[in-house]
Amino acid sequence: MFSKSKINEPGPKAGGQDSNTTTAPAADKPAIPPKASNPPVPSSTPKAKPPASTLSSDIVIKGDVKSTGDIIVEGTVEGDIRAHQLTVGEGATVRGEVVGDDVVINGRIIGRLRGLKVRLTATARVEGDIIHKTIAIESGAHFEGSVQRQDDPLSGGSKKIKTASPAAEKA
Repeated sequence: MFSKSKINEPGPKAGGQDSNTTTAPAADKPAIPPKASNPPVPSSTPKAKPPASTLSSDIVIKGDVKSTGDIIVEGTVEGDIRAHQLTVGEGATVRGEVVGDDVVINGRIIGRLRGLKVRLTATARVEGDIIHKTIAIESGAHFEGSVQRQDDPLSGGSKKIKTASPAAEKA
């Protein structure tokens, strides 16, 4: 099959030089789209996961923090945090709602915590409710609040309404 394609391609170019000169540029034009196929290669480059953003221990943020990537908090955040993967360091404090797909708490959280996968390490101190799909609490972790399992804990607003409705129906 390869020999047939090679024969067919050189044949029109060599066969009739005057009539095939218009065919030869047409053959060159299909060669241009393979060059245009190079842009999809850079589109595969952004698939590489960027490093986590680290909020160092000497930083104090007053306001909300939102990222589609990973965040490591070592300082103080007075506001809500939303990230794909969130790690709260041992000396860190967060006052606000924490939302993430994968949340690891080594430090202090004052506020609600929502995550698909939540882990409280032995040094964690959480004062607030935890809404999760899966949770792990290590021995030594300090926790004050309630724990509620939900299949989709990240959609917090609609789940609150649904949990309030059955309670109203029971009453």
